[in-house]
Amino acid sequence: MSVDGAGAERRGDEADEPGWDVDPDDESGAAVVAAVGRQIKAWRESAGMRACEFGAAIGYGEDLVYKVEGGRRIPRPEFLDKSDEVLGAGGKIAMMKGDVAEVRYPKKVRDLAKLEAKAVELLSYGSHALHGLLQTAAHARALLGTRRPAYSADELERMLAARMARQSILDRPAALDLSFVLEEATLRRPTGGTMVQRQQLERLLEVGGRRNIEIQVMPMSRWDHPGTGGRIQVLKFGDGSAMGRTDDEYGGRPISDPRQLRVLELRYGIIRAQALPPGESLALIDEVLGET
Repeated sequence: MSVDGAGAERRGDEADEPGWDVDPDDESGAAVVAAVGRQIKAWRESAGMRACEFGAAIGYGEDLVYKVEGGRRIPRPEFLDKSDEVLGAGGKIAMMKGDVAEVRYPKKVRDLAKLEAKAVELLSYGSHALHGLLQTAAHARALLGTRRPAYSADELERMLAARMARQSILDRPAALDLSFVLEEATLRRPTGGTMVQRQQLERLLEVGGRRNIEIQVMPMSRWDHPGTGGRIQVLKFGDGSAMGRTDDEYGGRPISDPRQLRVLELRYGIIRAQALPPGESLALIDEVLGET
C-alpha cells in the first residue's frame, strides 16, 4: 500500500470512530447535518467528481462520503476544510464548521450550554457528583460509564465531548461568577481509579484558585443541611431573570418563577453558610490529594 493510501485509510478509520453519528431523535440537529451533506454533494457533482474520486482526494473512504452526503454522519472539521479546498468552494463549505460542531452534541446539552453562556452567575450544590464544569475528561468518562442502561460507544463520546465543550465558559473574557458547594464524599470517592481521582483533585485546586470561582466543601459530618434532597442549581442572567432546578421538587424540571427561585436561593444560601469557607475547602482538597 502506498503512503498516500495508508494515510487515507487511517483518516477513514478516525472518521468512523464513535461520537460522530447523527442522533435520530434530534430533529433540528439532523436537519443541519442533512443540509450540509446536500451542499457537499451539490459541490461534488458540480465539480464532476464521483464519490470514490472525491473520497480519495480528501483522504476519506467512499462509504464515509456517502454517509456524510446522506446526512447520516456528522463531518469532522478537517473533512469540511479538505472538501472546501478540493472542490474550490472558496470557504462556503468550511464556513459550516460552526453549525456542524454545535449539533454534534446532544440537544439537551446544547440547550444547557446556551443558558450557561448567557449567565452572569452560577450557583451549584452537588450531592453525589461534581458539576460538569469542574470535571476532567477522564473523570467525566468514568461517571458517564456508570449510567444504566449504558450509553452506546457513540452516545458516550457525544456526551463526553459536549461536557468538555461546555467548560469553555470558564475562560471567556467576561468572567462568569461561579459558586460550587461539593460534598466531601465526592472528593474521597476514587471515581475512575486513583490516578483519575488525583488529576480531578488537582483540577479542583487549579479552578478553585481563580478569582471568579469559589469552591466550598460540605464536610461529611454536617448532615443537617437543606441539600439532603439532591442537587440545587441556579443560573442568573444579565437582565435580572434566572432559572433553577432541584432534584427533589418541581419534578426536577427547570423553573423560572420568582417565588420558587427564592426558595432555591434560600436553600443554597444556608448550604453555603454551613460549608467550609473557600480557603479551608481548598486546604481540605489538598489534604485529600496528599492522602490519595
